[in-house]
This record gives sequence, structure tokens and C-alpha cells, in this order.
Amino acid sequence: MTPIRAAAAALLLGCAPVQAAPDLVLALGGEPDTGFDPVLGWGSYGTPLFQSTLLRRDADLATVPDLATDWDLSQDRLTWTISLRPDLRFSDGTPLTAHDVAFTYEQAKRAPGAHDLSVMVQARALDDHHLQITLSRPWITFAETFYTLGIVPAASYGPDYGRAPVGSGPYRMVSWTEGEQLIVERNPAYHGTPGAFDRLTFLFTGADAGLAAARAGAVHLVSVPAQLADARPEGFRAVTARTVDNRGLSLPFPPPRDEAGRRVGHAVTSDPAVRRAINLGLDRDLVVDVALNGHGTPAFGPADGLPWAGPKDRISPDPEAARQLLDQAGWIPAADGIRAKDGQRAAFPVHYPASDPTRQALAETVAELLRPLGIEATPKGGSWDSIERVMHAEPVIFGFGSHSPFQLYSLYAADLGGVGYMNPGYYANPRVEQLFAEAQAAPSLEASFPIWAEAAAQYGLAGDNAWAWLVNLDHVYFANPCLDLGQTQIEPHGHGWPVTATLAQWRWTCD
Repeated sequence: MTPIRAAAAALLLGCAPVQAAPDLVLALGGEPDTGFDPVLGWGSYGTPLFQSTLLRRDADLATVPDLATDWDLSQDRLTWTISLRPDLRFSDGTPLTAHDVAFTYEQAKRAPGAHDLSVMVQARALDDHHLQITLSRPWITFAETFYTLGIVPAASYGPDYGRAPVGSGPYRMVSWTEGEQLIVERNPAYHGTPGAFDRLTFLFTGADAGLAAARAGAVHLVSVPAQLADARPEGFRAVTARTVDNRGLSLPFPPPRDEAGRRVGHAVTSDPAVRRAINLGLDRDLVVDVALNGHGTPAFGPADGLPWAGPKDRISPDPEAARQLLDQAGWIPAADGIRAKDGQRAAFPVHYPASDPTRQALAETVAELLRPLGIEATPKGGSWDSIERVMHAEPVIFGFGSHSPFQLYSLYAADLGGVGYMNPGYYANPRVEQLFAEAQAAPSLEASFPIWAEAAAQYGLAGDNAWAWLVNLDHVYFANPCLDLGQTQIEPHGHGWPVTATLAQWRWTCD
């Protein structure tokens, strides 16, 4: 009987299935649309599980080796030379060499994936244990791929790889019933510290069904959204992970224009006084309480708590100061309380995906907080297809969150205006561009962090107020009391089961 059918039977019989062995059953979210293929983005928001990466981050986000033993960047910042552990093997027993690493990078560059590989010129193996990666220009955030790009075997990789992955990670696939469950077992060829659990079953149930399975005793760990975070099943404990899984309101930056048939910019949000007033008028603690039922933290930027965040990028709510700012800028209240300037009402829609109740709650809460300022923000739910058609010209509740400072570049770099979901508001500031170039030319990721942080004084709350960042979601998990997850990371955006990044430290504490 599958775990899902066991859960259903338990619900019908009014009893819980017996937990005999610590083979974990987890309900952590959905399955990847493109399968478990790191070339196509699998693992970029957590751990690839089936594959290994060159480097890892521990629970404190400090760098630790995985496949690599040494990684060196040349003085001109254009060549990475990487040394690998000896005697590495894939789960099918075949050797893993530098040729497989080079192959993976070349494949990922050609694939429409989630990796920052545009500056890579070539990846080539020098021998079985050493490779070089050359770049077209200094680009320190390229190193993020060392943490996120799982290595695949050159000899057997093909179009169906994501359905039956072979890798060198801590687990290997046993079976995958799409839309229902994934079963994995410990990989005996794994080079790292083995986890405590021989077998894991991931259920693809949806939040409500996952919670029902927990109540039936059919799962050991389930993730829940903010709306269910107070519904802890009897016999479970709540584990809350801090995150940079943020939600923010985009504020189209330039005045309205047409660009290659695309509407760009907005007459209201292009006014710096309006953007500043919006950020002053939002009580983010109240937003957390109302929209997230308290299960989150206020967000002031896209990287709160990480070393590349702006340390002074903070603001206290001051609606009266916001109203005075709008008065001084010539936005005068009309009879209905909504301000106008030169015939332009201070009004705009706030778009959100209709399928996302959290973003709907955020949009509605923002609208209520802005109305007393004289700004009419109208929540508008729709499909992502409909949002994509207007997101460069009208505000949207977006979600981001990454362990890489490239997230800042993707949100604020002028050359990425309108490229996919990057810089949707077409923000541009020459000083930010200069700082980003300096950061990308740094000798290491760590050396770049203060430069990225300096840019926040320009795009953030003391400068252009380019976004109105709202909240960082808590990632809430209900865990069997015998399951010790240890220290969790500051988790990124919720795709890809980020809690499993520290799977090796999980322990079963009951006899």
C-alpha cells in the first residue's frame, strides 16, 4: 500500500498506521515540472538530492567542499581552476571525473535553465581530476553555480534523464509515480557523510492533503503555508525556518512609454515621492500579522539577513510623513480622498496570481494601508499569462529569495529590464551599475558582499525606493517529535524542498 493510500485508509478507519522503522515520509511540496534534471534547474533552490555540486553551504551558509577540494580564480578574474576529490562515483557505479563536470556546465549553458552561465566561454577537463572554466568577463556570481548545479554523467545523460536521474548525491531514485509520490534510498556510492535514513518517500499531496496525512500519522514531516501554520496536528511539533523567501510590490520606475510594442513604466509609481510615501506608509509588522497570520517577518529588501543586504536599509512606518511628502510633491486629495496631480489620479492595480491566497492577502492588505494616504491600489487576481502582459507597466506582488547576490543584479540591473521576470519595473541608476560592476570584479564571493550591500543605499529605502518589499515568509514544518532536523538554514524561495539542504544532519531520536 502506498503512503497516500495508507493515509486515506487511516482516515477512514479512524486510526494511525504503525510507525515501525525510520524510513521517512515527507510532504514538502510539489514535484518539478521538468523532472530531477539539474541542467534544467532542479536543485537551484535547495539540494539536488540525487546529484552532488562542487560546493555546499552548511546550516550557517558557510562554504564547505562537496565534489571540489580546491577552487581558484585567476588574477584577471576570467579563469576558474577546480580540483576534484579522488575516487568519485555515480550511483550506477561509473566514475565521476572532471569530464562529467565540464560536460554538465556545457549542457547547462545551452539549456533554458535557471543558472547564471551567460558569461561562460568554455568548461574543459585538464585531466580526470582538474578542470578549467573560462569566462568572457569578470563575473563573481558565476561561482553560485558551484553550489547549485548538480553534476550529471556525460556517458548516459539524455532527454529522459530527469525521469530517471543518475548522480553522486546522498540518495538515488527507487521509483517516481508522477503526481503521487517519489521514493528514494541511500546511495551507497555517496562520498559524503551518509544520512541517518535509509529510505525517504516524498508525497505530492498539496498542503491540505499533506496536513490530513500528518493527522493520520502517515507522514513524519509536512510543510504548510501561512494559512495553515496554526493547525498543528496533535502529536507533532512546529519547526519554523527563517527565510529570504520574500514578497514585494514592484513599482514600475520610468514614466510611461512604449518599447517595442510593450507598455513600460507608470505615471504614478515613476514619481519618487509616491514610491517613498508607499514605503513610509506601510506598517510591515501589521502586514505580517494580517496577511501571514504572524508567520513571517517584515521585509525591507530582497536579501534581509544575508551578508550582501543593505545593513541600514530599514524604515519605520510613518503615515503622517508619507502624507506630507505627497502634499509637498503636489499630489492633492480630491473629494473622494484619492490624490491627483496634473489630472493624474494616484491609482493603480496591484496584480497577484489568483491561485495564491498569500499574495491575494498581501495585495488586499497593501490596498487597505495605502488608501488612508490617498493612494488607490486595487487588488487584481489573474493568471501569470495575464500578469506577464502588464508587469512592466503596473505593480505586481512578486516573490523571490536566493542565497546568491545575483538576485540583486537580476532585480536592479538596467540591462535586465524586461528580461523574463528580472527587473520587471525597468529600474535604472548609473551608480548602481557602477557598484554592480565592482562587485562582479571582486576576487571572491565573500569580497563582493560589502559592495553589493553598498548598492542598497541607492536602490533601497534611503535612495530610489525602487520596490516596496513587504514580508519574508516563515517556512513552517510540522515534524514528528522523534525527528530532529537540527539547525535549519536561512531558506531561499520555497521551490525545491529547501529544508532538505541539511538532510545529512537529521536524526531520529526515539528507540
